[in-house]
Amino acid sequence: MTEQNNSLVQIRDLYKRFSISGDLLDQLQFKGGKLIRHQEYVHAINGVSLDVMPGEALCVVGESGCGKSTVARTVMGLLTPTAGQIFYRGERIDNLSDKQMLPYRKKMQMIFQNPYASLNPRMTIMETLREPIRFHNRAMSSGEIRDKIAEVMLAVGVDPSWGERYSHEFSGGQRQRISIARALAVDPEFIVADEPISALDVSIQAQVLNLMMDAQKERNLTYLFITHDLAVVEHFGTRVAVMYLGTLCELAPTKQLFSSPRHPYTQALMSAIPRLEDDRPDYIKLTGEVPTPVNLPSGCVFHGRCPHVNERCKREIPALTLLQDGTQVACHGVEENRL
Repeated sequence: MTEQNNSLVQIRDLYKRFSISGDLLDQLQFKGGKLIRHQEYVHAINGVSLDVMPGEALCVVGESGCGKSTVARTVMGLLTPTAGQIFYRGERIDNLSDKQMLPYRKKMQMIFQNPYASLNPRMTIMETLREPIRFHNRAMSSGEIRDKIAEVMLAVGVDPSWGERYSHEFSGGQRQRISIARALAVDPEFIVADEPISALDVSIQAQVLNLMMDAQKERNLTYLFITHDLAVVEHFGTRVAVMYLGTLCELAPTKQLFSSPRHPYTQALMSAIPRLEDDRPDYIKLTGEVPTPVNLPSGCVFHGRCPHVNERCKREIPALTLLQDGTQVACHGVEENRL
């Protein structure tokens, strides 16, 4: 992995599982004449390690249910990791109390997927933006807070005179702009964006995406961008992390990944992108079903659908390996030069 001292955020061997066993009485079962306790878990994240470098936009992609949003929420402290460690500028933060996390809350902000649910319908836009500024800047006067609110509203293309309106008076795109303004209001360094444009019309997506890119340049922001839209990744991302069933398959610079994907799953994803070029890669149709995250397959989690599988793939979990071109791939076939 990248040297820890150079990165803004480091994720090390992250695991997250959710119990689906119910309460204690639901877990008790009779087997062979004995009363036993049976517990089942959804294994959402399985040993993910990532470094987010200052000033970059690291995009995490994968199909629904692969664990990318769980990674985002765990990094932000909204979920507690089952195992593993998270560092911010070299300081471990996953084991801190709410009070100890306060200095990091100002540096780390999140933009949520659904702009219709992430804004409080009982608060005006002015109140929505005033709350985080006042909480994190106790010394600011009311006039300074008003000026700050007007500044961030203008920065996201929202008229400051709309501050007395409520969120239901705005369209989805306008609401997402307000959500971005709320994240920018406390001058963060690091923003986690969890599919921030997927709930918007296509005509509005480009506007919001360009707004986020402009904010990145002007404020030197670092993004962890969660998405399933590969067209967005190609336009927005500095590097791309591909996830499958809670594990990291491939990590590479954006241009490198789109020009020569190495992992079989990444190759299948890239082949599905509609393109007009004559020399586009042939569409790769994966066979089989996505395994359940409750009972993970042995070895490589992708081996049941991989066209290059061998016995080692079924038996041994591949490690993320750094290749000469800077790509990191978790694949026995690549390691053995079969691919």
